[in-house]
Amino acid sequence: MSNFSNLVPTILEKGVDHVDLSMFDLETRDRILNDVGSELVKKGRLSEALRIFTTTRNRQMLVRVGDEFRRMSNISSAVDAYVLAGDTERLREVGEKSLKEGAMSTAVKAFKALGDSEKLAIVGELCVEKSKFDTAIEVFNILGNRAKLSEIGEACFKENQYSLAANAFHKAGDRDNLSRLGDFWLKEGQANNARLAYELAGNQTMVNFIKQNFGDG
Repeated sequence: MSNFSNLVPTILEKGVDHVDLSMFDLETRDRILNDVGSELVKKGRLSEALRIFTTTRNRQMLVRVGDEFRRMSNISSAVDAYVLAGDTERLREVGEKSLKEGAMSTAVKAFKALGDSEKLAIVGELCVEKSKFDTAIEVFNILGNRAKLSEIGEACFKENQYSLAANAFHKAGDRDNLSRLGDFWLKEGQANNARLAYELAGNQTMVNFIKQNFGDG
C-alpha cells in the first residue's frame, strides 16, 4: 500500500467519480487509484475495478480482474478485461473454450478482438448450421463477406425470420432481395415493413407508392 493508503476507505465510500485527486501528480494518483482498485477486487466490485485499472493502465490487475470475471462465469466481461490488458493468450483460450461449449457470441467477441478471421469464419458457419442467424450475420458482417450474408438472408427468409433476413440483405448491400422482401411484406399487408425494406433497397418508386396509398405511418 502507498503512503496515501488512508485515503482508500474515503474514496471507496464516496466513489472515485466524486473524489478530486487533481492535487496529486500522475504517479501518485495512479498509486492511490491502484490501491482503491485492489480493494474493489477484494469486495467483488469488478466493473468498478476494471474502470480504475483501465485509467491507470495496470495490465497485471486488468488480467486479474478478467480472471475473477471468469471465475464468476462472466465470460463476456472477462473478454473485455483481457482486451484492455492486451492478453492475447487468455483471449484465445476463452475463444476456443467458448467455441467448444457453443457460446458463440463470446467466441465471436474473443476472436474479433484477436483479429482471427479464420476462427470467426468457423464460428459463423457453425452458427448458420445451428440457425443462430443473428450471430452469423454479425460474424460475416465483420468479415465483409457479402455473398455469405445474402445466403444467410435467404435462409432466414425460408425460415420465416423476415427481420433477420432484412438485416442480412441490408448488410450485404443486396438491393434486389430487399426489394423482394418488400414485395412479400406488401403482399402480406405489412405496409410499414415493406416501406422499410424498399427504403433500404433504395427503391424510391415503391416507397412513394406506399406513401401515396398507405400514408406515411
